[in-house]
Amino acid sequence: MSLPFFFTENYDASASLITLNEETSKHVVQVLRMQTGEQINLTDGKGNLLTAQITEAHKRNCVVKIQGTSYKEQGARKTRIAISLVKNASRFEWFLEKATEIGVSEIIPLICERTERQHFRYERMKGILVSAMLQSMQVWLPVLREPVKFEEYVRQTSPSDDIIKLIAHCEDAEKQQFSNFQIDKFSNCTILIGPEGDFTPQEIQLALQNKFQPVALGETRLRTETAGMAAAVMLCVK
Repeated sequence: MSLPFFFTENYDASASLITLNEETSKHVVQVLRMQTGEQINLTDGKGNLLTAQITEAHKRNCVVKIQGTSYKEQGARKTRIAISLVKNASRFEWFLEKATEIGVSEIIPLICERTERQHFRYERMKGILVSAMLQSMQVWLPVLREPVKFEEYVRQTSPSDDIIKLIAHCEDAEKQQFSNFQIDKFSNCTILIGPEGDFTPQEIQLALQNKFQPVALGETRLRTETAGMAAAVMLCVK
């Protein structure tokens, strides 16, 4: 049976003891009823996997001693999904959870012309990523950026030989099917996913001017979060 798996931020490799935060301590001691001498696994979301033994089973600041460490390299391909925020926050949270489970490297929330504005609760969103990382037994936490305006993000994404830049939109125009797009495992890839109502023609033109290539995600019209998920699967699985 695998050990319980938790997140610890700001891991110091020189330290032999770690004091877990209050939320994790409560889960270890009160929920799981773990005792001094029992073991858990920890990750910092940066590739490190730690095996630790409980030395002080305190419900607010449980202390553990590091007994073993290992490091897992991140995949050669970096996958970035820049996706519009949506009106229904729970749908965006669903996307964050599933994209993390699949293994997306970075998520950039976009504010587009047709984005219906909402309050972006960064810490809550990051917590969803952490939970999904632990549930899927991974040691790399996706980078979550603060929301950025579409125009600003498109202009700052400079062309590079190792970055493939794509935009998925629904306009009637020449596009390649994303499923047929050739992306080798060493190529970094960024894809833009639009809001409900799609990108405006002006936004699409701006993206094309900045070397984004147009792609279609299939034959049907997808919701924003579904399109993000389809892109995540095609980027991370194939």
